[in-house]
Amino acid sequence: MKSRKKYIYLILSIVLLMLGLVLGATAVHKYLREKNAGRQYEELAEDVQKDVPAVQVPIDFSALQERNPDAYAWITIPDTAVNYPVLQRTGDNGYYLTHDLDGKESLEGAIYTEDYNTTTFEDPNTVLYGHNMKNGSMFRGLHDYSDRVFFDSHREILIYLPDSILHYQVFAAYEYDDRHLMQSFDFSNPDVMENYVSTILSIKSMDANIDREAAVNRDSKIITLSTCKGNPGTDRRYLVQAVLVSIEK
Repeated sequence: MKSRKKYIYLILSIVLLMLGLVLGATAVHKYLREKNAGRQYEELAEDVQKDVPAVQVPIDFSALQERNPDAYAWITIPDTAVNYPVLQRTGDNGYYLTHDLDGKESLEGAIYTEDYNTTTFEDPNTVLYGHNMKNGSMFRGLHDYSDRVFFDSHREILIYLPDSILHYQVFAAYEYDDRHLMQSFDFSNPDVMENYVSTILSIKSMDANIDREAAVNRDSKIITLSTCKGNPGTDRRYLVQAVLVSIEK
């Protein structure tokens, strides 16, 4: 009788041990499955996703800034003669009125911004200056925007920075007085910016070309290209303005 009980206890012990092993194995299997959950998707992502190359900026800024550290950007208006470096000399805003890229005195000067603006084009309004040269160079070509056909067909302006390409769309071209924009308007104030943009879009002059449907508002980033209306020294300016629409990085 005792032998039979021992046999039964042995069988029960074996069954309980097997059950414990099964439960333990199940728990370990569940743990490993949870631990590795999603691993196959991570491996798939590594297999199918390709590295996206950085934007290809077609300007050798290293060479450009070695030639002149003041050169920090490049402006291009496709299908026009406007294709120049943009410079800024801190503390001497008039320098590039009379000096070229190499620092030599010249009538054409250079395309430049003043130190009222940053060199990141993150200001609400970045003003770029260039002479109205009779040979068609520098910003002389801005006056072509007085023609509506030209205005409609040359709406894109590109600004190249060392690590990005800024795409702008022209929305206004008109004659203006010679007031200093950055000293006359506090563009950092959204209300001032809103009123300024509203004033531009409401220009009714016959010789102005304005895109009144342009997506430009108090929060926009715009550029203003400014040149003389006639000979240097006159009190009129011709402005072409464009709004930032996209950035490639």
